[in-house]
Amino acid sequence: MFTSLQGRSAIVTGGSKGIGRGIAETFARAGINVVITGRTESDIERTVADLAGLAGTVTGVAAEVASPEDCRRVVATATERNGGLDIVCANAGIFPSASLADMTPEDLDQVLGTNVKGTFYIVQAAIDALTASGHGRVIITSSITGPVTGFPGWSHYGASKAAQLGFLRTAAIELARKKITVNAVLPGNILTEGLVEMGEQYMNQMKAAIPTGTLGTVADVGNAALFFATDEAAFITGQSLIVDGGQILPESAEALADL
Repeated sequence: MFTSLQGRSAIVTGGSKGIGRGIAETFARAGINVVITGRTESDIERTVADLAGLAGTVTGVAAEVASPEDCRRVVATATERNGGLDIVCANAGIFPSASLADMTPEDLDQVLGTNVKGTFYIVQAAIDALTASGHGRVIITSSITGPVTGFPGWSHYGASKAAQLGFLRTAAIELARKKITVNAVLPGNILTEGLVEMGEQYMNQMKAAIPTGTLGTVADVGNAALFFATDEAAFITGQSLIVDGGQILPESAEALADL
């Protein structure tokens, strides 16, 4: 039995949609008071309304994580609303497709700004508050794409997700004496709005590549993040956990043919 997290305070960046929303819901069900961020007020308001009535509260603030000033404002808001800050989930991420041959400097800057700089800035802004907590937790949403696998059109995205893991290893060392752990979840193909937008044919191809024969859910990722947030995970830092239904295991499609 894990120690209750009732009343703890968390930030989930990019929490108005997709995996971030799933993490926010999982945390709130565990009694954690969550502040989500997003770029669009309407998305934030919809998610806050949908997640009302859980054991923990969910509130939101519009912010651009590529802005250090916005990240400091988010941390100040969460600390004021919820009486401190115990957990930061650096989840905000974008994944526009662009081939290497056609990628523009603007394409690259956009992805690295949100996915990499956004991770740096929200963690930097939260160091003092997490230190004061005495059991600070940083949980990064990376991906299997980049650190483990590749996919055409996502060289910039893959580079950003691998960069997050390079960040966490040194950040984990620097923050360890402050009793702050830094870990990452690496989702595979998770059923989100973004995946649905890529079409049924793409979803079926992705599902066929997974040994379980199913797409993951946002709750699957949320539960992994929740584990890293527990007191029982206090001696785990600088680590990454793949949540993919075994997607990275087959060496070829033939390995799944007889399942």
